[in-house]
Amino acid sequence: MNFARGLNNYVGRHLQVALSSLGRLYRTPLASLMTTAVIGIALALPAGLYALTGNLQQLSNRWDGSTSLSLFLKKSLPEGRIEALRQTLEQWPEIARLQFISADQALEEFRHLSGFGEALDALDENPLPAVIAVQPAPAYRDAESASALLERLRRLPEVELAQLDLQWVQRFNAIVDIVRRSIAVVASLLGLAVLLIIGNTIRLEIQNRREEIEITRLVGATDAFIRRPFLYTGLWYGIGGALLATVLVEIALLQLQAPARELAGLYQSDFRLQMAGPGEILTLMATGAILGLLGAWLAVGRHLSAIEPA
Repeated sequence: MNFARGLNNYVGRHLQVALSSLGRLYRTPLASLMTTAVIGIALALPAGLYALTGNLQQLSNRWDGSTSLSLFLKKSLPEGRIEALRQTLEQWPEIARLQFISADQALEEFRHLSGFGEALDALDENPLPAVIAVQPAPAYRDAESASALLERLRRLPEVELAQLDLQWVQRFNAIVDIVRRSIAVVASLLGLAVLLIIGNTIRLEIQNRREEIEITRLVGATDAFIRRPFLYTGLWYGIGGALLATVLVEIALLQLQAPARELAGLYQSDFRLQMAGPGEILTLMATGAILGLLGAWLAVGRHLSAIEPA
């Protein structure tokens, strides 16, 4: 019973101080909004870049999932041998499906896409070979497995050339990884900036309330009691900055939604930018709250001890 009463008193005191700190910020709206805006912009930059790289990573995963191999067959192969090769490849567990493109179909497609119809009509024979497009099974679509399958297909006597266009995807993934690491560095620097901003704000708040702190010390207030409102002030600054950062990121993604959809349509893709989900928003809110508390704690620990009643 005593424990429950003590817990209620403890929670009540903290709630009272939290609301009192929020009310103090409300009574100075301009200064509070300016500080919150700076924190929000500092948090929005790495959060927005992280959201964009997450979308790029999803796009890369789609490309990995559509990995295909092209088998250019020897021109001298008879149709019976080509059909036998198709039936053999269909039995391979590494292959999900395949598509045969005859030499005539390849020529007609090239004529349609290239616009060199008259030049192609002047040729005595079709220069293009028959092609088998191979779609690997899901377990063999990563770069290493697809490369191993490519080497096996190259050794087939019916194949003139086997090609796997995966190198550009690997380069894209490497670029995304570099960008992700760069964002981590930028986020660390901006996180340090947020700590300095909140710390300096709390330092000014301590100086403005110096006489109040001296009086509370004279009447026997503990350091924890004096420290508590400043910690909650830092917490509110961090949460407010995170909320503003969330709004800024959502607005930025909405502005990019239409151009991204138009660009994806040019490549016959249904790719859409994904907005920040609940997990990302909660992570950003927690980051802002932790940075606010930490910045306030450092400022209070350094400057509060220097104030002693005369």
